[in-house]
Formats: sequence, structure tokens, C-alpha cells
Amino acid sequence: MAFNLFSNNKKKRDWDVKSLRDALLRFIKEALQKVEGGEGGHIKELLLFIATVPEDKHLYEGAVYVHEKEKFRNEVQKIADDYALDLPADWTIEVSFTDELPIEATKIPELDAAFLMHTRRQVMHNASSAIAYIRILSGEAEQEEYVIKATDNKINIGRDKKSVTDNGSYRINKLIFPATSTDESNKFISRQHAHIEWDKDAERFMIFADEGGVPPSNKTKIHIAADGKMIKLNSTQIGHPMNEGDQVILGESAVFLFSTKAEG
Repeated sequence: MAFNLFSNNKKKRDWDVKSLRDALLRFIKEALQKVEGGEGGHIKELLLFIATVPEDKHLYEGAVYVHEKEKFRNEVQKIADDYALDLPADWTIEVSFTDELPIEATKIPELDAAFLMHTRRQVMHNASSAIAYIRILSGEAEQEEYVIKATDNKINIGRDKKSVTDNGSYRINKLIFPATSTDESNKFISRQHAHIEWDKDAERFMIFADEGGVPPSNKTKIHIAADGKMIKLNSTQIGHPMNEGDQVILGESAVFLFSTKAEG
């Protein structure tokens, strides 16, 4: 009769914060040791996913120092140093609490966790295929939703499709708020209001105000989803990184939502 190593009758181990942390770090160490021989130097990011029951969540939060994230990174770095694992100076680790463990990640035995690591080449490939969604919340644009890609050139935002720049060339807008609209919000959007572009170094979308979107012309503001703060773009040279759920206000009341998630 075959013996099932994963029998449901197997008694579940009782964990505390320290033993959980030790088990997580031991698995990460073993995973890193498998990429020795020069490949470790190409590691860009480590991803740890945790999907546990509510009553155990506090144990995992303590194990990964959820409120002091740098401490868990330091623990992994110490392992790398002790075992001569040649991680690059700019490697990162991200811990995510999720409802389900992603299928592409490796399940950690006995734990409600899974692990994934990306090399620099993988990250570059993933970044080049990144997409985001611009959803119009207020004002009237030519489309209710725009899909933007990391491979796009500068994504111009403004009133009407094209306008003449100071040097006589034409600027072509992709996110277009027509001047012919009867929506009052459109009146306060400049022809050259703002633009979005992909930052290869930061590996994220950035928004910049253009000449028509900074004082004394019209305004460009961002309502940050993470903390509810409102910031104003007062310079065409300093951009703002776009994060899930951020809302951008153009002029007085035209608003769009930035999201990396497709609507279900």
C-alpha cells in the first residue's frame, strides 16, 4: 500500500514566531545555495508570499518583521554573507500577505508560504511587458479606459489630439479630453497638460506635468491611494511614481484612476 507523505492525518506542527522565522530563512538559504556559481550575482528580487489563516497571521507578521521590513532583509543578507552567496548590492525582498499562494511560486513545506526569486534578466523581461490602465472618473475623454505599456513612448495627456509646440512641431496626445465636450471639467485641461512614461531604472510608470499643467497655468495633482495625501506637481522636471489606485486630477475636476489591474 502506498504511503502518502502528505496525508491530511499528519499532525500540524505548532509554530511560534522564532521557529517560523528560522524555517523561512532556512528555506531561503537553501534556495539561494542552488543558484551558486555566479548566478546569485544576477538576483534582483526575492518574493515571499504568505497565505495563512487569520489566527496565525500575527505569527507570520512577527516572523518577517512586518513593521521593520529592513530587519528581515538584514537576516537574509547575513545568511548570504555567512555562506558566501554573492548577492548584488541592490537586491530586494518583498513579503506579501495574500489570499492564495501564486502557482508560479515554490510552496515552502509545512508553512503557509511560498517563495520566488527573479534574476535581473527576468525582471527586465517582466518590466518590458508591464501594462497599466487609465480609467476616466471625471471629465469626458475619447475613451473611458486607456491601456498603457512600458514599451510605449511618452504618453501625452491633453485637450484635443494635437497641438503646436513652441518649436513649431506637433505634440500628439494619447489621453484626449476633447475641447468640443460640454463637460465643464474639460475646459480646465491644457493642450499640453501632462505625460506618463516608463522609468527603466525605477521599473515603474511616472507622471510629469507639462508646461500647461503647472502654475500659473492649469494644475496637476495626485491623490495618493496609500495614505490619502494630495500632492501638486509644480515642476515639469520632477515626476511622481504612479501606484495602484492613485488618482490624478487635471485642472479643476477632471480625474483619472491609475491601476495595474484589469477590471474583472
